[in-house]
Amino acid sequence: MSKNTSLRGITRRRFIQISGGSATALVAAACAPAAPVVPTEAPAAAQPTASPAATLKFWQFYAPGGGVKSQSTWFETMVKSWNDSHDVKVELVYVPNNEYMDGTKLPTAFASGEGPDLFVISPGDFLRYYNGGVLLDLTPFIEEKAKADFPEGVIASRMVDSKIYGLPMEVEPMAMYYSVAAFEEAGIKDTPQTWEELLETAKKLTTDKRFGVLFETAPGYYQNFTWYPFMWQGGGEFQTTDGKSAFNSPATVQALKFWQDAVNANVAPRKPLGGGGWDILPNLASGYCAMQNIGIWAISGLKEGAPDFKYGIFKLPTPPGGKYVTVGGGWAFVANAKGKNAETAGQFCAWALGSMSEDSIQRVVDWCTVAKSDMPPRNSALKQGKSAFEQGFLKVFTNDIYPGTRAEPRVPPEVYKIISDAIQATQLNGQDAASAAGEASVQLDAFLSSYKGAPIM
Repeated sequence: MSKNTSLRGITRRRFIQISGGSATALVAAACAPAAPVVPTEAPAAAQPTASPAATLKFWQFYAPGGGVKSQSTWFETMVKSWNDSHDVKVELVYVPNNEYMDGTKLPTAFASGEGPDLFVISPGDFLRYYNGGVLLDLTPFIEEKAKADFPEGVIASRMVDSKIYGLPMEVEPMAMYYSVAAFEEAGIKDTPQTWEELLETAKKLTTDKRFGVLFETAPGYYQNFTWYPFMWQGGGEFQTTDGKSAFNSPATVQALKFWQDAVNANVAPRKPLGGGGWDILPNLASGYCAMQNIGIWAISGLKEGAPDFKYGIFKLPTPPGGKYVTVGGGWAFVANAKGKNAETAGQFCAWALGSMSEDSIQRVVDWCTVAKSDMPPRNSALKQGKSAFEQGFLKVFTNDIYPGTRAEPRVPPEVYKIISDAIQATQLNGQDAASAAGEASVQLDAFLSSYKGAPIM
C-alpha cells in the first residue's frame, strides 16, 4: 500500500491518530532522522456500494457466550428484539475482554478496512476514535427529551460541539472492596479512612499467602482510570485550563508515591491474578488479596461467581488534607461513520439506549441492575429502577460512593501513554515519584502545545 492510500475512508494521518504512539518518541522527534513526509490529508476512499439490508457487525466483549451469562443474555435479547422488527440485522461479534482492551485490535481492524459497524468505547478512548474520523454523529437520531435525560456529567465526555458521538450504557464508580473473613481474622473492626490507615490495615492483613490490598499494575487505560482519583483527591490535575501540563504537582507526586509505597511494602502484588485488577473473583474472592480497588461491576461479578463470599465496600481513602472523590467510567455504544450502513447503525444506538420508549429505558435499568451492577446513565432509568438502587450494595454506591464521582477524563492516546509510563515507572520500576512527575510533565507540555484535536476533558 502506498503512503497516500486511504483505508476505507480513514486517511493514514487519521490511522496514526487512532493507533496512538509513543509519547517519548514525540518529545524526541526533533533529534530523530527525518521521516518520510505524510500528506496532511488524503482524499477519502470511495465507499463500496452495500445492500441496504447488509448485516451490521457489533464488536464488544460480552456476547454471545461471554464470561458473564447475564450480560451475554442482555446483549442477545437486545439484538434479537431489534432483528425481529428491522430489515437491517445486527450481528454480535464477541471479542475477549483482554484483546478488546489491549488497544490494538480495534485500530488494526480500522486500518485494514475491516472496522466494525458498531462497537463500545470508554471515555478514555473517545478521542482516539473521534480524532481519527471514525465516530458517527448520533444527534440526529436522538429526540430532545432523550438528550436531556442524560446528565451533563455523564454525556459531556461523549460530545463535541454539542453533538453526541456515543451513548453510555452505565456509570461505573470505583471503591474499595474487602473480605469480611480476612478483617475478622486480623481483628480489624473499622475500614480505613486515610491513605496511611489503608497501608497500615493492609500490613495487618498481609500473610505469606495473601496480600493486604490490590491496585491495578498492568499498563492500560484501565490502570490510568483507577489511578486518577488518587491524584484528584489531593487537588491534582494533568492539564491546566489553558491547555498546559499540570502534572508536576505535589498532589500528583503523592499519588504516584502512594501506589509505589503499597508495592514496596509488599502489601500489594506486582501482578493481579485472572484478567487483571478489574477481575474480582481470582483476586479478592480467591483470597489472593484482602482488599481490592475495583468498580461497582464487581457486585454482580461476586453475586454470580462467588455468591457465598462475604464482603464489604467502603469509599476510597483520602490523603492528608485531601477531599473524597472517585472516578466514574463506563462503556458507550458508538457507530462507525465509515461503515456500510452508518445511518442504520446510528438508529440502532438511539433505539437501544437513547430513546424515551419504555423498552429503551427498561433496557438500561436491566443492564444496571440485572445483567450487571452499575449506576444508570439516564435520569429516567434511575427513577424507574429506584427500588434496586435502595437495596444492598447498590444502595451503598447510590448513597455513599456515587455522590463523589467525577467523570473519567477523555484524552488522546499520547496523553494516556505519558501518564501510564509515569505510573509504571514509580509503581513497579522504583523511579522517584517527583522525578517521574517532572519528566511526564515535560512530555505533556510538548504534546499539548501542538495538539489540534477535540477538547481534552
